[in-house]
Amino acid sequence: MTTAAETLTTSQAARRQRVLVAALRLGADGGYDAVQMRDIAAAAEVALGTIYRYFPSKDALLAAAMVEWMEDLERRVTTRAPRGETTAERVNDVLRRAVATMERQPKLAEAVITALTSDDREAGTASIATTDVMQRVMLRAFPDDVDPITEAAIAKVLGHVWFSCLVAWSNGVGDLTWVSAELETACHLLCDHLG
Repeated sequence: MTTAAETLTTSQAARRQRVLVAALRLGADGGYDAVQMRDIAAAAEVALGTIYRYFPSKDALLAAAMVEWMEDLERRVTTRAPRGETTAERVNDVLRRAVATMERQPKLAEAVITALTSDDREAGTASIATTDVMQRVMLRAFPDDVDPITEAAIAKVLGHVWFSCLVAWSNGVGDLTWVSAELETACHLLCDHLG
């Protein structure tokens, strides 16, 4: 499936990336409320209308930023394979890295979670893309002899648990240590039988 970002010219892609970087910076500094389209336009040195050509709303923009975060995690996991003796430990290593990304920039994490849980359809599409990337990342932690259908199902369920825990955390339920503990439990429940 071709995304809108994949059909951009080089200069359009560069402008879109500047917009994303500006939104990430504003979100990291001040959270969801600090991400204002006019401020993003000024920081990215683009016209306000340019932002809306790429992102129809603030929530869609922040949701796209989450996809960027997950794609960065995917690049890092590709470079440095998941660690652990068992499948559960390797999958948990991937999930710990995802949580660590959030922990480094908690205001931005809360901002993107707020955007992903909004009623904005574009943000919902990005939520699906985020889940897809997370699934791909987790698949690197499974041994070669696991049935691909089982592997995909486990990765999908763990991706949902990860997202659910992040939503709970952004709403004040527990801290990121709690999120990590919940994910570790889920990894063991779903992966211990794989060895």
